[in-house]
Amino acid sequence: MFANDNKESVTLQIKAPVTMKPERLDRYLASHPEIDITRTRIQKLIDKKLILVEGDAVPKNHVLRGGETISITIPPLPKVDIIGEDIPLDIVFEDEHLTVVNKPSGMVTHPAVGNYSGTLVNALIHHFEKLAQGSGYERPGIVHRLDKNTSGLILVAKTEDVYLKLQQQMQKREIKRTYLTLVCGHMREEKGVIELPIGRSLKDRKKMVVTNVASRKAKTSYKLIDRFRSYDLLEVLLHTGRTHQIRVHFSHLGHPVFGDPEYGGRHKWMGGMFAPERQLGKHLLDIIDRQALHAMRLEFVHPVNRQTVLFKADVPQDFKQVLEVLGKEGR
Repeated sequence: MFANDNKESVTLQIKAPVTMKPERLDRYLASHPEIDITRTRIQKLIDKKLILVEGDAVPKNHVLRGGETISITIPPLPKVDIIGEDIPLDIVFEDEHLTVVNKPSGMVTHPAVGNYSGTLVNALIHHFEKLAQGSGYERPGIVHRLDKNTSGLILVAKTEDVYLKLQQQMQKREIKRTYLTLVCGHMREEKGVIELPIGRSLKDRKKMVVTNVASRKAKTSYKLIDRFRSYDLLEVLLHTGRTHQIRVHFSHLGHPVFGDPEYGGRHKWMGGMFAPERQLGKHLLDIIDRQALHAMRLEFVHPVNRQTVLFKADVPQDFKQVLEVLGKEGR
């Protein structure tokens, strides 16, 4: 995806599919997988004549019919100084080339518009003298990210060479990222593979959905670890790294991640429960105020010494307490 954090404007060309149904230009671009720009910003670019259709300026309500060539000039985002902050870090591993950090829930991975402090990057800048810059000035060293309310392991590169090699491993799907999650209801099979494409929601740009429109392939595998009356504890392996992938896949199957407010894992799920199960669910929500999703294991080949390394992170206290309550009251 492209949002442009470079120093100069960048121009892209996109060809609208000949077979597409008529659709407003701004809506089409807002859902396009190669562009990471809000619909509001797209409309402003159209008004400034920075988005052209077949070389001509058009109004923001212009309707694409299919087959058009769209030229998009994206100005750079205003650069904001990212300041190091003395925020405690749970460092699982560190050497001169890379580090593995156990991110707590509630911490944003990297700064973004309106949120330039208190992030993992602010903490990394304070703790480490050297971080790779290949991922952009707002994401120094970050090889992959976790959602704000997902806890667990994140891989950070200190040098450009290590960053590039780790990115190559990511692209080849050679880095194994394993999660622990509690989903609502019971999966039909005790293990399985979910291969459903994911794209941005046309109704709510902040959310992702399973869709064949402007989407990318996404693959998730899982196996059952424990079963409670109303919930399944799963070990999940990511084969691709789409935004909100685990949360979207299981929600689409009717088994949202417990505690997830965006994809139906909180009060929406409990609405159809009988009173005792609803009471237990509310008790669990009092314990955990986020999605029950934890990146517990990270395995990859160290890009310098070429040894396979494996790191683990214990389940955080809120998630652990939920499992303890389910073990006593939820079977």
